[in-house]
Amino acid sequence: MILRAAIFGSAIAALARTAKAAQPSAAEPVAAPMRDLRWGNLNFLHTTDTHGWHGGHLQESQFSADWGDYVSFAEHMRQTADAQGVDLLLVDTGDRVEGNGLYDASSPKGEYYYDIYREQQVDIICTGNHELYQASTADQEHLQTVPNFKSNYIASNLDYIDPESGNRIPMSQRYRKFQTRNQKLDIVAFGFLFDFTGNANNTVVQPVKETIREQWFQGAIREQTDLFVVIGHVGIQMRVFKDIFAAIRQQNPLTPILFFGGHVHIRDATAYDSNSFAIASGRYFETIGWMSVTGDLKRAANTPFSTDTGALSFQRRYIDNNLYGLYYHTGLNLSTFPTEHGRNVTAMIVKARKELDLDYSFGCAPKDYWMSRTPYPHEDSIYTWLEKEVLPAVAVRDNRKDIPRLVIMNTGAIRFDIFKGSFTRDSTHIVSPFLSVLNYIPDVPYRVARNVIRMINNAGPIASSLYDMDPRFMGPPEQFEIHEPIIYTKDNNNNDNGRNDREDEYGSQPAQKPLGGKERQQSEKKPTLVQGYTTRDDIGTDGDDAVHAPIDFYTVPNCIQAEVGFAPESPPETVDLLFFDFIQPWVLLALKYSGGSYTNEDVELYVDDTFTELMASWIEENWAEHCKA
Repeated sequence: MILRAAIFGSAIAALARTAKAAQPSAAEPVAAPMRDLRWGNLNFLHTTDTHGWHGGHLQESQFSADWGDYVSFAEHMRQTADAQGVDLLLVDTGDRVEGNGLYDASSPKGEYYYDIYREQQVDIICTGNHELYQASTADQEHLQTVPNFKSNYIASNLDYIDPESGNRIPMSQRYRKFQTRNQKLDIVAFGFLFDFTGNANNTVVQPVKETIREQWFQGAIREQTDLFVVIGHVGIQMRVFKDIFAAIRQQNPLTPILFFGGHVHIRDATAYDSNSFAIASGRYFETIGWMSVTGDLKRAANTPFSTDTGALSFQRRYIDNNLYGLYYHTGLNLSTFPTEHGRNVTAMIVKARKELDLDYSFGCAPKDYWMSRTPYPHEDSIYTWLEKEVLPAVAVRDNRKDIPRLVIMNTGAIRFDIFKGSFTRDSTHIVSPFLSVLNYIPDVPYRVARNVIRMINNAGPIASSLYDMDPRFMGPPEQFEIHEPIIYTKDNNNNDNGRNDREDEYGSQPAQKPLGGKERQQSEKKPTLVQGYTTRDDIGTDGDDAVHAPIDFYTVPNCIQAEVGFAPESPPETVDLLFFDFIQPWVLLALKYSGGSYTNEDVELYVDDTFTELMASWIEENWAEHCKA
């Protein structure tokens, strides 16, 4: 197996002078101390929740590699696997669309994306909920992505309604049985989606508990195999995966079971028992997940957990999508790393971005605005900016502009930070990727309307009334799970909720050697760490491949509210209650419990434009002057 000493100090500095980011406008990659990948008999690279970020993070140096670089990386890693006689598989667990101009800015959406994404050889792939919100997106998933990946695409609990016949058919095959290239390991693989109910009417998501009782599933888990691989657009701490695990384990007491999850946008790993392992690999193409299994997999199904001989071991890494890291893990450099195929994919992205005019600037942000790095409310919070400046200005209807109004926005409608500097067409889709519109109910008694924000933020009876609509769906996905792999959080009262000292963990690294091979001197200073992921999962604190300084993480409420047109000391009798269309079910229920009786028939569209368009107009009017500085 491959092991290389981590490179520090002068070696990293030398590399920094030569590396270039893939996209012309991307930030230069950033150096960090590295942890090795541990190769096993069976190895995986995993992406999830990429949301169109296949051009990389142009404003964030630690994640600035693009899909072409990942193609090159995977090709080199496959060559390494072949040379060692081990196996490497690539997995993707959905939500590939919505969230970046590379997908969202074209008409129709995804005009360039599908051809770019298909260039990566993915061995097991499934659907996310974002592939299903719009009927047109589900159509393209069925007509393009499924045929692009043929037998590698699995839809265990997802059906598609054929538009011509009206027949309900599986989106793709229910499971896949195949054999690995080098060790001839037999694998039975499944591809699930959590019990999603917000899908368009041309798709049907079957609840997982129903699916695992079906005859085809019961037959599949009784097949002779060396291991099961369950991929899914599912948080690995969610009940869904545990139900699938229990069903498989009931018929296969010892067979290894590997899980690859997603949906909640975090780095996470856990083990359901001694012969299982699960990983989730972040969001927005910031992270490439790595899982390896070491041991005799063909023997493992017949090896009791209590026996040392033949026992399996599992390893995980969360790889920053950073050119330095990709060079490091392949042992290559600026000139030897890019493959011809990878360069061609990068060129496809450059061409698409240019034709979509994604670098067109609406204005320049005067500073950084954060989703979770600062508390809410705070002058650096993106939600405070929206509440105080944007919502009051854009939530205006000419024939009702003099009527006081409450404007409620769910925090999950915002998907990324704003960085100081140019705010581009790409930025609009990155920050606000959804087709959110402002609905309203006119002339709601203020005594009723004022309670809505409190009720939807504190759940209360809402949590038990909307069985298929968890209130947490209103907030950012990163907050969805109770299990948090973030090592440092504060509440809104600035109370420390526990911080892990990275100095202890960093200090336990093996002795490092510079490129010259001489032992590092004890007096040499440790390198300055850049801020980034410092993940704590159920396995430990050593999962990130790059050693970072920690970033503060603050939770935010489900929704924020702007008060517009209110007299300072005299609340109005009635208000127009405005809200994003996505949260309408929660708003109506909160009104009911507050003493108001309203239904969908009482709801009207307030303004025609989407919130993304409204926000871009506000920035063009208010931030253009900052570009002159």
